[in-house]
Amino acid sequence: MPEPALSRATVDRAGEHRTDEAWLSAAWLREGTRVVLVAEDRTLVAEDGTGQAEIVLLPASAAPDGMRYFLGSDTAGVDYFAVSVPGLEPYRAPGVREGGLRELGTLLAAGDVGLLVHAVALDAWHRTHPFCPRCAHSTDIAFGGHMRRCPSCGTEHFPRTDPAVIMLVTDGEDRCLLARNAAWDEGRWSVLAGFVDPGESLEQAVRRELVEEVGVRAESVEYAGSQAWPFPASLMIGFFGRTTDPAITVDGEEIAQARWFSRAELREAMTEGVVALPSGVSIARMMIEHWHGGPLPRTPSW
Repeated sequence: MPEPALSRATVDRAGEHRTDEAWLSAAWLREGTRVVLVAEDRTLVAEDGTGQAEIVLLPASAAPDGMRYFLGSDTAGVDYFAVSVPGLEPYRAPGVREGGLRELGTLLAAGDVGLLVHAVALDAWHRTHPFCPRCAHSTDIAFGGHMRRCPSCGTEHFPRTDPAVIMLVTDGEDRCLLARNAAWDEGRWSVLAGFVDPGESLEQAVRRELVEEVGVRAESVEYAGSQAWPFPASLMIGFFGRTTDPAITVDGEEIAQARWFSRAELREAMTEGVVALPSGVSIARMMIEHWHGGPLPRTPSW
């Protein structure tokens, strides 16, 4: 399976520098250091007229005040930081626009998308975890944005990542199982997914979610790939499953519809506008197209 869009990266995260405050301070002051502005999942980009985009990187001397996160260093010796801002409008310039990670994930080069995924994930955690869960005191950013420390009780808190399994299941006729969540608009379909329970293995989570949501039992489960999904803190872990019993029983609560599609049936449903699949930024689309054997029609997606 091809590498998922949001799994691409070229910048070394250089975690060995996170605990060195003197090094981080010196890196911030270096002339070549570059800064990504992030407002929730959005940043500033410039487009080159070919449909591709690149992040607008500021020198540290031009960056505004805000929560600061160290993102890493590249092979040319450039250090990268992100700065969290409440909005991007004050920093726009001619030829520059703002865009969100879902939109930009397939438009950015690997280096840029890696920086943005890292920045968005850290910012989502910092914005929602300003207080210590042990004593309720406000906490301080440390480790270049990769930890928060409570000055009252000394507890150290690290960014949260929530593992979720996402699975493409096929039957004895090599048909693909797709479903529509009850909360989705009519016509939106995808593969099944769900969060991993405490004390549960990934393979157990795949089998449990399939039985709970559609009543299907997978006889085999094989790892496919993974992708960060920082909305706000998921790690999507993909699996291919197989069953010899295609009987479906939807739960009627979380899942509204589920059915098996042959390759021809899926192409036809997409062309007729009956089925809209996730966009190319998601690992779900990558898994479906891998099963399909190549790209599917470029019809409206979500």
